[in-house]
Amino acid sequence: MLEDQVIAYCERTDFSYWSEPVNAITNAAFIAAAMLVWPQTRGMPLARAMAMVLAVIGLGSFLWHTHATRWAGLADVIPILIFILLYLFAATRDFLRLHPLWAVAAVLLFLPYAAAFSWAAGQILPGLGASAAYFSVAALIALYGLILRGTPTGRGLLGGAGILCVSLGFRMADGPVCAVFPLGTHFMWHLLNALMLGWMITVYCAHRRAQAAA
Repeated sequence: MLEDQVIAYCERTDFSYWSEPVNAITNAAFIAAAMLVWPQTRGMPLARAMAMVLAVIGLGSFLWHTHATRWAGLADVIPILIFILLYLFAATRDFLRLHPLWAVAAVLLFLPYAAAFSWAAGQILPGLGASAAYFSVAALIALYGLILRGTPTGRGLLGGAGILCVSLGFRMADGPVCAVFPLGTHFMWHLLNALMLGWMITVYCAHRRAQAAA
């Protein structure tokens, strides 16, 4: 079952390894973003872990867009989930200045929250599909940004939520534009997502440096 292959994106027309060359190659953006933010993470273990997971996201997505198997799909989504949970812990502890136990609670509550958000969003906009789960992340980033409104960190988080929403627009457009644009738009999801994740790490590192300087 894990070896079953699927065609999930416009660019793929068969099950050959390089049937999605643009979708595969644009995953290099995640690795490039990880390398760019790496120097900022010195002395910040959580930020360093995020940068490493960011690079793994690129590798996992590359496997998904070349092998197109169910196991490769897991290699794609699991690192993304790990990044979300790492960032949620860090944001709750360091942005909101809550006890680490509250940060752990936020991590434990994420999956039920995402499931409930996805269900509710699917009732309102049935066409969202799997993107509804990612919109739950954008909503959570925006919530933290609003809590911290008026601060550089709050503005940075709201900017990250905005980039993610634009990125999701391209993710959702992949199927609808396929008939007129066979390349699809999923590759833009990669490029903008790499930008957004790198930006989120930068926001976190800037916040930690400001805390240390205070």
